[in-house]
Amino acid sequence: MNYQETTQWMFNQLPMYQTQGATAYKEDLQNTLELIAHLGNPHNTLKCIHVAGTNGKGSTSHMLASILQEAGYKIGLYTSPHLRDYRERIKINGQEISEDFVCSFISKNKPFLESHDISFFEMSVGLAFEYFAAEKVDFAIIEVGMGGRLDATNIITPLVSVITNIGLDHTQFLGNTLELVAAEKAGIIKPTIPVIIGEYTSETKPVFIQKASDCNAPIYFASEEVADVYPSDLLGDYQLHNKKTVLKTIAVLNDLGILKIKEENCISGLANTVKNTGLLGRWQQLEANPKTICDTAHNKEGLSIVFNQIKKEKFNTLHIVFGVVNDKNLEAILPLLPKNAIYYFSKPDNPRGLPVDLLHQKATEFGLNGNAYTSIPKAYEAAKLAANLQDFIYIGGSTFVVAEII
Repeated sequence: MNYQETTQWMFNQLPMYQTQGATAYKEDLQNTLELIAHLGNPHNTLKCIHVAGTNGKGSTSHMLASILQEAGYKIGLYTSPHLRDYRERIKINGQEISEDFVCSFISKNKPFLESHDISFFEMSVGLAFEYFAAEKVDFAIIEVGMGGRLDATNIITPLVSVITNIGLDHTQFLGNTLELVAAEKAGIIKPTIPVIIGEYTSETKPVFIQKASDCNAPIYFASEEVADVYPSDLLGDYQLHNKKTVLKTIAVLNDLGILKIKEENCISGLANTVKNTGLLGRWQQLEANPKTICDTAHNKEGLSIVFNQIKKEKFNTLHIVFGVVNDKNLEAILPLLPKNAIYYFSKPDNPRGLPVDLLHQKATEFGLNGNAYTSIPKAYEAAKLAANLQDFIYIGGSTFVVAEII
């Protein structure tokens, strides 16, 4: 099979949370352990940094990778989901995994994947570990997919564990209180392995402290211990917290003697994250006139920060292209959306996308005015036609919405 046929098989044949939701979720690590054993345990050869959190874990992972690359290290980076091409999930020094390696991996392991009911995410984790091991990366930065304790990435013993923050997302799997979600994220904390916490609340801090104590793991709170940060090409107010998390992680690894990162590496790494790693969709400007921004924020915490930032922009009229997936709590999200905007609602092109009629109806109940469109691109085109040069267009609500635009 060529690359297109291979990815089509992956998307159609392997259980995939990105499209199927709950039916693709696995409640233990057995499948991952069986797959990784079948592959010869490549993760055991890797020096990993493990990154979890409700929001910001992707940005944090990419900034860490960029700083380490600036210091001359060969860095593997595993993240999810992808926006345009599956290979975005697995990179070395910003270069995507080759199509040939993906095709070869699937061809070689297809019988095992099928007979053991391996999920799309479990397969991707195995592929990333095999690729990073084969390419002999110096360090691998591994982003958790969802949660932590039961995430397929949680078979590693990392150099450090990082938890960016906690919010109420994926509550059907992780719990419906901040304490319960924090406990799931804290599942990546390992015995004696340092853990860096980016942000915390009065509910989550005791959970982290208790888990770290149980594991005899040194714990650091970046928001308390990092005062100054450097500029980054990753824009958005929320990156302040992520930068503090990154800088504290680097400091801990330096103190342990694992890394030799200079201040100049941190400065250049943060300033060149997009160039070094190819990260997309974080307060990304698509057009200047009218100013058009897309962002992958998709839950209450992330969207709250994004809409507060929009308030700081200068414009005549705000146009918002908006869509969500069907597991989002609209009662929590819709009150955040500004009522003085014109809305262009649509369903993301994904089986989990919330039907636009339902979104439009619910949004109207919350006093949000706009129209429904048959696709995200058509909604965006309508916004561009309606907007004047002095207006502002925002595109978001879901990673899948952004993926259809960029």
